[in-house]
Amino acid sequence: MPSPTPVPPRDRADTPWRSEGAPPAPPPRRRMPGGWRGLVLTALIVFLLANAVLSYFNQGDEPTVSYTEFSRQVADGNVSKIYSKGDAIQGELRNKQPLPDGGKGDYTKFVTQRPAFADDQLWANLSKHNVVVTASPVVVQRSFLANLLISLAPMLLLVLLWVFIARRMGAGTGGTGGVLGRKAPPKPVELEGGRRTTFADVAGIDEVKGELNDVVDFLGNPQQYRALGARMPGGVLLAGPPGTGKTLLARAVAGEAGVPFFSASASEFIEMIVGVGASRVRELFSEARKVAPSIVFIDEIDTIGRARGGGAALGGHDEREQTLNQILTEMDGFSGSEGVIVIAATNRPDVLDPALTRPGRFDRTVSVSPPDRAGREAILRIHTRDIPLAADADLGRVARTTPGMTGADLANLANEAALLAVKRKQSQVTQADFMDALEKVQLGAARSLVMPEEERRRTAYHESGHALLGMLQPGADPVRKITIVPRGRALGVTLSTPDADRYSYTEDYLRGRIIGALGGMAAEHVVFDVITTGAENDLEQVTNLARGMVGRWGMSERVGRLTAIPADAQSPYGLLAAPATLDAVDHEMRRIVDECYVEACRLLREHRPKLDALTEALLANETLDEPAAYEAAGIPRLSK
Repeated sequence: MPSPTPVPPRDRADTPWRSEGAPPAPPPRRRMPGGWRGLVLTALIVFLLANAVLSYFNQGDEPTVSYTEFSRQVADGNVSKIYSKGDAIQGELRNKQPLPDGGKGDYTKFVTQRPAFADDQLWANLSKHNVVVTASPVVVQRSFLANLLISLAPMLLLVLLWVFIARRMGAGTGGTGGVLGRKAPPKPVELEGGRRTTFADVAGIDEVKGELNDVVDFLGNPQQYRALGARMPGGVLLAGPPGTGKTLLARAVAGEAGVPFFSASASEFIEMIVGVGASRVRELFSEARKVAPSIVFIDEIDTIGRARGGGAALGGHDEREQTLNQILTEMDGFSGSEGVIVIAATNRPDVLDPALTRPGRFDRTVSVSPPDRAGREAILRIHTRDIPLAADADLGRVARTTPGMTGADLANLANEAALLAVKRKQSQVTQADFMDALEKVQLGAARSLVMPEEERRRTAYHESGHALLGMLQPGADPVRKITIVPRGRALGVTLSTPDADRYSYTEDYLRGRIIGALGGMAAEHVVFDVITTGAENDLEQVTNLARGMVGRWGMSERVGRLTAIPADAQSPYGLLAAPATLDAVDHEMRRIVDECYVEACRLLREHRPKLDALTEALLANETLDEPAAYEAAGIPRLSK
């Protein structure tokens, strides 16, 4: 399946969904940018501006100078006029003078106080220097009201700013307030070019498309179903591993039916303040009903849809459960004529609340599995529509060597191949680019690590042990590539993949997998009589396989046909069995692994010449592909 068309960005930060295909709505009022941070910054700017204005007005306040300074200015003939009321004197200089007592700036108008004991013949000095004694004050003081308004100006500006922002944020608010979630309708966002995703953009999961066709047909022809009394399914649950295309399928259903599509992740409804998530759910469903018929898609619904009761806050429901309760209420409130279908996606359908999956809410559960070989080839063809392919590029062969990969994995593989072709300055993507990209995705990027010769030889025997036992086991997965070039955390890698997809496994096949995984440790033991840390990942695979055989799949006579270990156990052993049963599981695991290790050592001793030949070829070439590996070991391919 192709990578989905990029989802348009949200129109508002407090609207945790995206929409496409909805009719235009009146644009919402613009919000103050920046939220609370912008509010604080704006208030600070207003405060500084108010202080600057006050400083400007306060520049008119005349300084008070000493009577000695006044007398000196009179003696120097620098006083032009004065006004006196009692002993208080106001005056104006002819020429500016610096402020006395170290003050900053100059002054022309001033205020001083004549001492009562002064006997300085002031009037004679004023007359001598032609100083005008006026009948009106030289300095006009501001009124009390003006001083009061100027002092209150910063506070008034802040109050007006707060009221303005509160009204902008609270426009259309209902119930919870503008900060917690406003009710203004979101502005629908249209896709660029107007092209929407349809079933033509989905490949590899045809059986799932068939189940969803009923929903598309119902949305397109509701009258035919209502005539026979059939009701529209309230919800469809898409369950499957990550990357299998659940979101893409939901968008394809909406695009195929030509109805508006609202998409949101369940975690985006959750906030620290209880009640916000429920409010957002109500708003989302309200918007979906306005443009019905429509589709609401909720991704990762297990985030809020887990079974209730274990995580409730003391004294009531927490935010997650309150949000889930609102979703249940909204879905249960559909009458069938509203034309709103809820599609949800999850990787863990087993943990969902039973009230969410009962009929009437999510009426239909659709399993979305990784594609088979034909599906992988179809997906690769969609993902390479815009990639120029060379003549030798065989997508069928690529699909054959990628079992278990999902649509997202294949999209990444095609992109990695194109990136390699660009780095190699090619005009087309070749088969070698796809194979190298597959190695990079599955094995990790190659590392430039210089190993000592002894360790390099030991690594070659380790990988040859894996490969040789895989070649010798009947029905084992064919060996695709062997390399002693360090990749990721591994010093060497042996890649084995099946020719066809497998959906069930026999006990002989699983034992062969264990023998092949122990081949590296067995080869080091047979050739060098040592055990190194290089088998850590191999032992993890062996442990998981043996635990599944004994504890889950009934492949042990002593434990019997029962499940002693749950599939989703967080610890190596679950708590669903008695201690004696778990002891038996441990004993049987050890028995199976010990038997497989003895068999691995026996086979390597019997075929030691083949092991040595394969190792020498690997040391000489560092990497062997499938034909070269089988030829070096002298073993014909057992399966095609």
